[in-house]
Amino acid sequence: MNATLSPDRRAELLTAAMTDAEKQTLTFGYFASTLGPDQPKPPEGSRAGSAGYVPGIPRLGIPPQWQTDAGVGVATQGAAAVKRERTALPSGLATAATWDPDIAFEGGAMIGDEARRSGFNVMLAGGVDLMREPRNGRNFEYAGEDPLLAGRIVGAQIAGIQSNRIIATVKHFALNDQETDRQGSGDSAIDRAAARMSDLLAFQFAIEAGNPGAVMCAYNRVNGPWACESPWLLTDVLRRDWRYPGFVMSDWGAVHSTVASANAGLEQDSGAPFDDKPYFGPPLAAAIREGAVTHARLDQMARRIVRSMFAHGLLDLPISEQPIDYAAHAAVTRKDAEEGAVLLKNEGALLPLAPALRRIAVIGGHADRGVLAGGGSSLVYPRGGNAVADLKPTSWPGPVMYYPSAPLDAIRKQAPGAIVRFADGTDVAAATALARESDVAIVFGTQWAGESFDVPLMLDGDQDALIAAVAAANTRTVVVLETGGPVLAPWAERVPAVLEAWYPGTEGGEAIARLLFGETAPSGRLPATFPRSLAQLPHPQAPHSGETRYSEGGAVGYKWFDKTGAVPQFAFGHGLTYTRLAYRRLRARAEGGTVRADFQVTNTGSRAGVAVAQLYVGPVGGGWEAPKRLGGWRRLALAPGASSAASVIIDPRLLATWDEGLRQWRIAAGDYRVMLADSARDIRETATVRLSARALPADWKPPTAHALH
Repeated sequence: MNATLSPDRRAELLTAAMTDAEKQTLTFGYFASTLGPDQPKPPEGSRAGSAGYVPGIPRLGIPPQWQTDAGVGVATQGAAAVKRERTALPSGLATAATWDPDIAFEGGAMIGDEARRSGFNVMLAGGVDLMREPRNGRNFEYAGEDPLLAGRIVGAQIAGIQSNRIIATVKHFALNDQETDRQGSGDSAIDRAAARMSDLLAFQFAIEAGNPGAVMCAYNRVNGPWACESPWLLTDVLRRDWRYPGFVMSDWGAVHSTVASANAGLEQDSGAPFDDKPYFGPPLAAAIREGAVTHARLDQMARRIVRSMFAHGLLDLPISEQPIDYAAHAAVTRKDAEEGAVLLKNEGALLPLAPALRRIAVIGGHADRGVLAGGGSSLVYPRGGNAVADLKPTSWPGPVMYYPSAPLDAIRKQAPGAIVRFADGTDVAAATALARESDVAIVFGTQWAGESFDVPLMLDGDQDALIAAVAAANTRTVVVLETGGPVLAPWAERVPAVLEAWYPGTEGGEAIARLLFGETAPSGRLPATFPRSLAQLPHPQAPHSGETRYSEGGAVGYKWFDKTGAVPQFAFGHGLTYTRLAYRRLRARAEGGTVRADFQVTNTGSRAGVAVAQLYVGPVGGGWEAPKRLGGWRRLALAPGASSAASVIIDPRLLATWDEGLRQWRIAAGDYRVMLADSARDIRETATVRLSARALPADWKPPTAHALH
């Protein structure tokens, strides 16, 4: 308990004092909720309705691990009679759309605070699986399609969570890119070098920026073996090349063996009884007695677990349940929702709406009652309960949840002199009649998504037809989307204004109204491409069972569109504001073995606004997985008429390709384009830089966590 010693030394001393049985206690976790009347009850000492429990070792002062889901707040699981009512952030995709690591950190700090004050010292966040498959039901938990953006945003959230002296995870390692057949024969097959430059690079960036106490291995197979028994992932990549010092825990039900998993690098088998057997229970003890798993490996497993517990304060700052400042936390989640909403279209400057409007139609999306949330293990129950409690499914992966922050009420507050009327959208004729009689029509389009299922790339039900009908009845139609990710928008050309609000969290209704009426301005940018059709995707027929061979390699998202020349509906990085932004005076030069870019951004409009100046890079002679990659960005808040000079230093790994044989990053000598842009499709200026050849070792990392931004 000498806090002046390093976590490694403290873990070494503590592990030496343990018996084998005590070491094994740390390697086996339980589901802390009741699955049903015929299922085992959770162990004594666990937190009711929570995700996980690992018993402590009182003799040595080691506390239990009380584990809670997930990336948007403190969730409640199982058949718990009493639901924890907590603050929910917007979806992970919404936070990624802020392109602001500071906002991600603040949100992480907020939910981490609620976790600690709820009695938890491990939070099963954050998710950084890249959006290879836009129909993945869990995309809303993640951070989009680009490894730099996703890694930096999720890393910042992890750091925020852990600022509360609790452990956060990074998950799901790796390539858990669809929910279909995730625990069956689902196998993500990909060239190893391509994985290093895409999906694994996102994890690498997140680990460097966030230093998570644990890595959670995934359900699926990767190139054959299960992710939780893959020596390539858990030993070669994570330990040898990245020198990761924490522990690896499994997803709930993701373990399929004892010896193979333990020897591949899994330290903690989580969530019994979700696995077929208690693999790290009696079978692990037997494997150690028989020598199939060595005593040295058991020592290593226990040491890595307590090392993270020391490093993140679990032994030095015990957990106790405390009151929560819900008012302060409401401000955090509302800010995230406002900054992450993306104005996709605004013809004729329809938005912001004028408070002097006389007749406003609000249509669909249960906007009279609340805002939609994603389903599955990450679902947070809000204060006040489910605003629309009669929707199916009412059990796993539901319930379908609407947070009681009604856009209709918030819109009425923004336009107190207007007659604001609501139509639920089930009667298209009634909705179009209301729209025709109104000065403006606001249609809410929803798509429910969640864990354990994938979704069509479209709004639920017949909402596309409803939007088209309303737009035909009123040329001043605004569509507000509450979706788990990209959706097809066949009505996009007929609607003048579209706002993507994602799943906007427990203050979402208020945030949406403030954006629509200009009390705050949209500043989000897309973290994922919106395609025009399924035919534009690399795998139009997915998701499917069995092997998914990622023949596109590292060309994920906008890189695939660049490579194929397909024109998306809305491009990665796209997002409008209520002002005009000019990007100019790009200068780029080689510096320190990489590229430094300097430029200027000016707000040429009459309203304050936020610029997200994006830098893309690519070799003039080609040879990459796609013509360009995101190399960095700067987010700048500018008053009307204001200018700001900015610079970005490109992480050299984003200028390199991975050499699997030599296990190193290699920058080829030659000319490279540096592109200053407002989106992946809106390049404003280009400069050329000549680079010398350079090799970087597998464990290279930037000198500071912020060098990536």
